[in-house]
Amino acid sequence: MPSGIRVFEDLRDFIRALDKHGELSRVSLPVDPYLEISEFADRSVKRGGPALLFENPNGSSVPVLINSFASERRMQIALGVESIERIAERIAGFLEMQRPEGLLDKLKMLPRLAEIGGAFPKTVARGACKEVIRRGSEFSLDYFPILHCWPGDAGRFITLPMVFSRDPETGKRNCGMYRMQVFDGQTTGMHWQKHKQGAEHYRRVVAEGKLERMPVAVAIGSDPATMYSAILPLPPSIDEMLFAGFLRGRAVEMVKCETSDLEVPANAEIVLEGYVVPGEMRREGPFGDHTGFYSLDDDYPVFHIECVTHREKPVYATTIVGPPPMEDFYMGKAVERIFLPLMRMQLPEVRDICMPAEGVFHNLMLVSIRKSYPGQARKVMHSIWGTGQAMFSKCIVVVDEDVDVQDVREVTWKALNNIDPQRDIEFSMGPIDSLDHASRMPNYGSKMGVDATTKWPSEGHSRRWPNAIKMSPDVVRRVDELWKRAGLDEKWRGGK
Repeated sequence: MPSGIRVFEDLRDFIRALDKHGELSRVSLPVDPYLEISEFADRSVKRGGPALLFENPNGSSVPVLINSFASERRMQIALGVESIERIAERIAGFLEMQRPEGLLDKLKMLPRLAEIGGAFPKTVARGACKEVIRRGSEFSLDYFPILHCWPGDAGRFITLPMVFSRDPETGKRNCGMYRMQVFDGQTTGMHWQKHKQGAEHYRRVVAEGKLERMPVAVAIGSDPATMYSAILPLPPSIDEMLFAGFLRGRAVEMVKCETSDLEVPANAEIVLEGYVVPGEMRREGPFGDHTGFYSLDDDYPVFHIECVTHREKPVYATTIVGPPPMEDFYMGKAVERIFLPLMRMQLPEVRDICMPAEGVFHNLMLVSIRKSYPGQARKVMHSIWGTGQAMFSKCIVVVDEDVDVQDVREVTWKALNNIDPQRDIEFSMGPIDSLDHASRMPNYGSKMGVDATTKWPSEGHSRRWPNAIKMSPDVVRRVDELWKRAGLDEKWRGGK
């Protein structure tokens, strides 16, 4: 196991850690899963509050955990590190591994190779997720405190599921996080957006016409690294459970379902086993989404539940999305930091990226680059639009490497000073996020790239380019001392 990684056995172990670090509040009052828990969660995250464990939700004996990832500190606890950058460093280390030239090089590689080998998921015979097994009429989704998140939602939605399916051609597993509208006690919607891997599996099943039913399994609540892996924008060839093992420093134990050959995390709190019927669609939505607007209703596959398994006293893990910042922002911010080394492997000129909360992931990406040749900013824009889920980036702003893209105020100042709008803004057509209500057509529309770098004569800028105003370093050092002697630190605590 890599040093410094805290391995959580399951969701309960994570809850204990949040409690220990002062990052959890237990709510013993009866609170309604219809809107009230959402309002609690929204207020808490926007005020910098803790994760919430509702011990007595109305209508259910199952506690509700929400906002467990809703801060930078909670993300660090979830992934067992003092800094998310530590994970990025581990990934960068693997990417930099070269073919060993001699015995010493081979010996140096052994710990890293062992780390990779120890991450592969492991199948076990039994798991805590099967302490209770319910089939047929023995179960109903009404047993669980599934949230009705916002007033305009079409109903209750399962919002933090790990949805497992297999590619019918290759047999490769996929685990994604797709919202699930509850239609009744035994059926839900399956919100497989067009560009997601689950939707690709479904399309292949429909195209082949060989299966009357496509097996699907849904796990709810697990150790945090395993839950988190379901949202990661991994290439289809990489198993999310393998990456979860890499994140947590230990293999994820998987157990076979009761009704299919699919496997789910053995430590899951709740598992829903079932199937979708190729071609069967039902109206799903609206749903208050991470854009801060309601995503509109549309037709999606129907998930039929045949069997429910769960722990003796399960905990229902959930989240809500809506006007930013919310829990998903902190989850997405960690994605940004973790996958920066992968982006830099393909685009070495990239220094840093930032996806501000107000950009709701796909609406705005800020990129700083080390500029070496004319037009490089535009090359970077188009490369990003051609890379995985980054293709949905509606607006990309590229700045010079001396601009701190994590400081949105600095980016705004520098970018607006550096652009000539007609010269430096370009538009491109391509795939658009399914949740983008402003695009001219569903899933297809325009994107904007802004070259806010310093312009060179070789890019057609014949005028002189001025320097930004900056105080002399020696003056700054002298005034630092004089400032303290003047007692201004005690009088003014508002920062620089």
